[in-house]
Amino acid sequence: MSAPTGPTHDAGTTPPDEPPPAGKFTFPSALTVLAVVTVAVWLLAFLVPSGEYRRNADGAPVQGTYHRVPSSQSFVDRLNDLFLSPVNGLYGIKDPATGLVGPDFEGSLYGSAGVFLFVLAIGSFITVVFATGALDRGIAKLAHRLRDRGALLIAGVMLVFSVLGTVEGFAEETLGFYGLLVPMMLALGYDRMVAVGTAVLGAGIGVLCSTVNPFATGVASSAAGISLGDGIALRFLMWVVLTTVTILYVVRYARRVRADPGRSVCGFLPGDREQAAAAVGEEPELTALHKAVLVLVTLVFGFMIFSVVPWASALTGKADATPYGWELGWSFPQLAAMFLVAAVLVGVVARFGEQRLSSTIIQGAADFMSPALVILLARGVTVIMNNSRVTDTVLHSIEGVVEGTSSGVFAVLVFVVNLPLAFLIPSTSGHATLAMPILAPLADFAGVPRAVAVTAWQAASGWMNLWVPTTAVTIGGVALAKVGYDRYLRFVWPLLAVLFVLICAFLAVGATV
Repeated sequence: MSAPTGPTHDAGTTPPDEPPPAGKFTFPSALTVLAVVTVAVWLLAFLVPSGEYRRNADGAPVQGTYHRVPSSQSFVDRLNDLFLSPVNGLYGIKDPATGLVGPDFEGSLYGSAGVFLFVLAIGSFITVVFATGALDRGIAKLAHRLRDRGALLIAGVMLVFSVLGTVEGFAEETLGFYGLLVPMMLALGYDRMVAVGTAVLGAGIGVLCSTVNPFATGVASSAAGISLGDGIALRFLMWVVLTTVTILYVVRYARRVRADPGRSVCGFLPGDREQAAAAVGEEPELTALHKAVLVLVTLVFGFMIFSVVPWASALTGKADATPYGWELGWSFPQLAAMFLVAAVLVGVVARFGEQRLSSTIIQGAADFMSPALVILLARGVTVIMNNSRVTDTVLHSIEGVVEGTSSGVFAVLVFVVNLPLAFLIPSTSGHATLAMPILAPLADFAGVPRAVAVTAWQAASGWMNLWVPTTAVTIGGVALAKVGYDRYLRFVWPLLAVLFVLICAFLAVGATV
């Protein structure tokens, strides 16, 4: 996930987000990258010829029908599009007669207002949950209970992190657990890298295999024009296999280090072996309130999954199956409302009181304003391309590459092409909003379900975020655990290679089934 998802956790060491030393280069934020992309795309639109496809009844481009069209925009019109791009990215309306997008037209909503509000709503919910202390306490209790069974502790914590990652993008929250995980792993005879692998890879593999993660799968599915539940069977199978492989990888390394400390890739700091056991502390207790909140969180995310899955299609295997009468078919408007209600319900159960609950909900929305703004900025870029009529030209330029390739090859190409984009735009929300308007029609041309393109895209984003230095999860994690980033790369690269192969295999099979 590309934004904080709760209050800052105290890991008992220097925060990883301190201002960098003067003169040291830092990679720009996603907002800055997208601002630069907006201006760059606006300038390139003057050089790219205008063109369009004929559309079918569903509004999808028809392969082979691309043709050049003259641009009707003056320089002033284009300058106005640049000026209004964030506004159009939020609530721009597409005129059915001209195909242009603007805030004053009449037609269908083209902007990302629904997704924008959804991000703020789930931000409020997650922040209220963290404010109760229930989730932190539950994970800490699990870790303490398993402290004498090393392999089971690693597997248990990684599994919990992975589940949270696949359903709600749990990632930055892991930074709050290093103060617990590092001494516990050292006390069990492991090194600090085991703590990093447990946190970074546990949550990261869940995000990579997001099933209903709203910040990855949700935003990408919305941009692709499909349901959040489309393709969930493939993503769930990927999650099971890749999570298992990742857990086994970390457990294998941990056992090797305990058997022979000299094989540690990061070594040990002075006092690690002697003082770690004393730092574990007492087992945290779960109050009745904590248990009630954890049950509510489980029910909310379980109901979210139930509400978005196209059950008729999933159970029959037919994409055009008639929905069952009990299917809800919810999308972002209903989910946003659900999470706002759930935030209030959790606050009431936790006895926050009106003032604290209101301020926590507002704070949660504020904490998630960054990914929300990233989404509308990225959508603003697509508005510029749409109004200058260059989107179809870009699509046509790639059509020749797709034409003649097999479905499996296409799915793998989508994964590979998105790897450098994931490095430049580490925000999953912004990356999805920017890329999917092009990738979704390409999938149609290749005869591949759009859900597979979404899965390929999110796998690329998730795979890169396991190691790139532009993510706070990785850099912050190695800083909190006091291990070198170069050592982390040495530790993780064999797993990255295995995951790369497995992802390509899943995508190739998923595209052809």
